[in-house]
Amino acid sequence: MKKWFAVIGDPIEHSKSPAMHNAWFEEMAIDATYIPVHVTSQNLEAAVSGFKTLGASGWNVTIPHKTAIIPYLDELDQLAEKMGAVNTVVRTKEGKLKGYNTDGDGFVRSLEEAVGKSHKKKPVLLIGAGGAARGIAFAMHQQGYTNLTIANRTVANAQTIVDEMGTGRAISLVQAEKTLADFSILVQMTSAGLATGNFSMPFSLDRLAKGAIVADIVYNPLMTPFLQVAEEKGATVVTGLGMFVHQGAIAFNYWLGEYPNTNSMIAQLKARLGGQ
Repeated sequence: MKKWFAVIGDPIEHSKSPAMHNAWFEEMAIDATYIPVHVTSQNLEAAVSGFKTLGASGWNVTIPHKTAIIPYLDELDQLAEKMGAVNTVVRTKEGKLKGYNTDGDGFVRSLEEAVGKSHKKKPVLLIGAGGAARGIAFAMHQQGYTNLTIANRTVANAQTIVDEMGTGRAISLVQAEKTLADFSILVQMTSAGLATGNFSMPFSLDRLAKGAIVADIVYNPLMTPFLQVAEEKGATVVTGLGMFVHQGAIAFNYWLGEYPNTNSMIAQLKARLGGQ
């Protein structure tokens, strides 16, 4: 029987996930399809029930449902449980719904693909303390990054993540700006990555260390305003596109037991988004 998958969110029209997964299905000769489904918050429980009844093999979850979906699932992967957020649902052989979060691991894979694995002991500054920051912090810690600092406008929110990880430290954005030269890797996870009319940097990059690695988790636009400034300062920049593709590939692997070609997909999407 043909398998089908989906991505749910509100809004959902902008998602590149259907194009990505359907291209992988075609490339790998897998008889499956992947569709976007607009699900509002009040219809989330009914949507999960409907997906189960209609035999969905799995689906992705995006804003605003990553936390709200948890009560409707049967079990959670350890990392998703720690993060309190799910972006991938797998229908197990027993018919149960298991939640995973592939965002953090997707980011780490994209970072290491771009700059290698030799930076695990270097000081890392994570900017922001929302759901994405939580996922990336836990994943980096789990994969051996031992020197993590989380900077946020509300320091208490950053401290909560630090306390849950049991390591690292929390600082303000003002402190981050003052001590910026101390960090080898910066990961931008606030709305500053988005090129909107009211764009503002979380802080100045004037003290950015020479040769720093600067990543942003936003992938559209590829070169966010934050990355543009970092590149002008001489940093090695890592766009959010690799994270997007790898989080999808990890989900694909959970569903089908195969890891798709991420390099060709990154190249395809880069061309579509106007990158070089």
